[in-house]
Amino acid sequence: MAKISGNILIIDDERSIRKTLNEILSYEGFKIDEAVDGEEGLKMFTDRAYDVVLCDIKMPKIDGLEFLVKAAEINPDVPVIMISGHGTIETAVDAVKKGAYDYIAKPPDLNRLLITIRNGLDKNSLSKEAKVLRKKVTGVQDMIGESDGMKKIKDTIEKVAPTDARVLITGENGAGKEMVAKWLHAKSKRADQSLIEVNCAAIPSELIESELFGHEKGSFTSAIKQRIGKFELANGGTLFLDEVGDMSLPAQAKVLRALQEGKITRVGGDKEINVDVRVIAATNKDLLKEVEEKNFRIDLYHRLNVILIHVPSLNERKSDIPLLIDKFLKDIAEEYGQAKKEIDAKAVVALQRHSWTGNIRELRNVVERLVILSGKTITESDVTSYVLI
Repeated sequence: MAKISGNILIIDDERSIRKTLNEILSYEGFKIDEAVDGEEGLKMFTDRAYDVVLCDIKMPKIDGLEFLVKAAEINPDVPVIMISGHGTIETAVDAVKKGAYDYIAKPPDLNRLLITIRNGLDKNSLSKEAKVLRKKVTGVQDMIGESDGMKKIKDTIEKVAPTDARVLITGENGAGKEMVAKWLHAKSKRADQSLIEVNCAAIPSELIESELFGHEKGSFTSAIKQRIGKFELANGGTLFLDEVGDMSLPAQAKVLRALQEGKITRVGGDKEINVDVRVIAATNKDLLKEVEEKNFRIDLYHRLNVILIHVPSLNERKSDIPLLIDKFLKDIAEEYGQAKKEIDAKAVVALQRHSWTGNIRELRNVVERLVILSGKTITESDVTSYVLI
C-alpha cells in the first residue's frame, strides 16, 4: 500500500500497545500523539485536530465508551476506532451504536488496521467536502438565536416563505438581513430556482437600470453587446434587492412597473419581456423618512412592504451572543482545520457587555481575532487586550 499522511491519536493505558502502534503507523507516514488514559485523550482531542482516533475501551478515569460519546459532541466527523483485548460481540455492538467507526480486537491485524484507518480518513475527507459543498450550493447558514426577536423572525419566515408575498427586511448593517432573505428563498416554492442578489448601494446610479433590466447593444456608449438584467436572470426564482433605499428614482419607477405588470424592458429596447419574480428587499434606511425627503417613491414602498421583517441589532439581542460565539468558534475551527477553541464564561460576559456597532459581522471578526491571538482557552484578559481597546 502507498503511504498516506494524517494525524492520529492513540489512547491506551498499555504502554507496549501504544509503542507498537506508534512504530507501525509512524512508519506508514502518520503523525502520532499518545494519551495514557481517556481523560488525557479527551483533553488532547479538544485542543488539537486529529483525522482518526484509536481508542482502547477498558481504561482508568474515562473509559473508551465514555470518550466516544464526549468526542462525538466535540467533533462528530472524526472516526474513532475502538481497540480492545477484552471485547465481546455485545461490547462491539455497543461501541458502534455509540458512534464508533469500527471495532478491532487486540492484538490488531496490521492489514485490517491500516485498511480501517484509510477508510476512516476517506470518510473524514468526504464529510468535510460535503459540508463545504453544502454551504456553497445553498449559501444558507443557520439562523442562530433564541431571543424573542429571533423567534419572531423564524416564525414569520415559516409563515411567509411558502407564499409569493413581497418582503421588506429592515435593520442595521451587519445585523443579518441577507441571511433572512436567503432563508425566505430556501423555504419557498422557488427554492429550486435562482436567488439573484443586487446590492443597490454598490452600483452607480447611471448603471443600476442596466444592472436590473439589462440593455441592448448600442443603447449607450459602453454597451458593446446585449446584456441580460437581474430581473430576467431571476425569472422563476427570487430577486433580492439589498439596500433598496439607495436606488435611483428612475430605476424605482421601472421596478414599480415590473412589480405591477410583471414586465420589463431592457435599456435601449422596446420589447416587453414577461418576468415571474418574487422580490425581497432590504434596507438600513428609514424608507418613510426617505419618502418625506422625496428620495423614495411612496407607491414603491407600499408595493415592497407587503410583509415587514425587522432584524434587531446585536445590542438588542445580547442573550444570543453566547450561541453566536459557539457557532463562530465551530465554523472557524472547521475553516482552519483545527480543534474548536474553548472560551471561558467571564470572556463571554465581557463580550456581551461590548457595544456591537457592526453587529453580527463585527462579532464574527472579533471571535476569529480571539481564536488567532489567544492561548488554548479564550479568557477575559484576551477580550480586554484584543477587543475592548
